[in-house]
Amino acid sequence: MLITNRKGADMVDFNDLYVKADLAGVKAGNDALPTPMVVGSPTTPLGDDIDPKKPMYFVNDGVCGFAWVNIKPARGKFITWLKSMGIGRKDSYYGGYTIWVSGFGQSYERKNAYANAFAKVLNDNGIKAYAMGRLD
Repeated sequence: MLITNRKGADMVDFNDLYVKADLAGVKAGNDALPTPMVVGSPTTPLGDDIDPKKPMYFVNDGVCGFAWVNIKPARGKFITWLKSMGIGRKDSYYGGYTIWVSGFGQSYERKNAYANAFAKVLNDNGIKAYAMGRLD
């Protein structure tokens, strides 16, 4: 579907825009350098240390979390196109329309990088979008 300006000239193909945003997001997620973390058991129930006698795990992709792109308002031709393609959903909590970042496993930093790059492409093309996320 193309957006057409008042003079009849085609401005944006929604499929191309979505692919461009997705590719930017994938590149940003792949290029992100998450801060690795070590997960283990403390020596005391509320301790902030790691007991070296118990199993420890190195998590190369850093902290776990979620990220998404929120588009506001949740109306217009691009939203209609997203719905027709089965992409995203109406966001009853934040309002607007949400596209979840499903790639990059549990890496919050990679998912967040994707969401920021995706939202930037949409904003650069006149669609108001916000990168959002939270730690798990």
